[in-house]
Amino acid sequence: MTVRVLVCDDQALIRTGFATIIDAQPDLEVVGECGDGRAAVDLARRLGPDIVVMDVRMPVLDGIEATRLLAGAGVPDPVKVLVVTTFNLDEYVYQALRAGASGFLLKDAPPAQLLHGIRTVASGAALLAPEVTRQLVGRYAARIRPAGNPADAALTPRELEVLRLIAEGLSNSEIAAVLVLSQETVKTYVSRILTKLDLRDRVQAVVYAYRNGLVT
Repeated sequence: MTVRVLVCDDQALIRTGFATIIDAQPDLEVVGECGDGRAAVDLARRLGPDIVVMDVRMPVLDGIEATRLLAGAGVPDPVKVLVVTTFNLDEYVYQALRAGASGFLLKDAPPAQLLHGIRTVASGAALLAPEVTRQLVGRYAARIRPAGNPADAALTPRELEVLRLIAEGLSNSEIAAVLVLSQETVKTYVSRILTKLDLRDRVQAVVYAYRNGLVT
């Protein structure tokens, strides 16, 4: 199936560049473009894209608030959002994740990385740019997830093991190799972990693991 993409960036050249790269792919289609966060919210609600590629600093409404309106807690039928920004600042990453973004990339990433990010987020997985390190996620974990009694007691020892490997940044294939399991089995474990802990995606799983001391 074709992944329908909405591109939102206040710089016309970047917006056009992204759209050209995306539309050249047989499995991706740009269904709309806009230059501010308010327009992104309106277009997303009208067009129903599979994913929004969202800039941060924009007029009228910034990308963080637009992300919150489209993918934040309590939003019915949330839209997947991949935040792409020039600014590699800790606070932007924290705000984007808290607002509900499923991915975060820098604009200087090569086209292949942008396309990979779109496909990854559209598939229901989550993506953090390589520049967004484990230390950064760990630093903001306490702020992203409120303190409380950890629910990981509901996880089996194997599920805890998989959760720790997710938090260390391993992909499903890498986890499968480490634990000598099939990728399908790993996918099942990941799905169970997210369901049991009431987490949206792998980004929240990483944050949860740091917040509750499962990874240091």
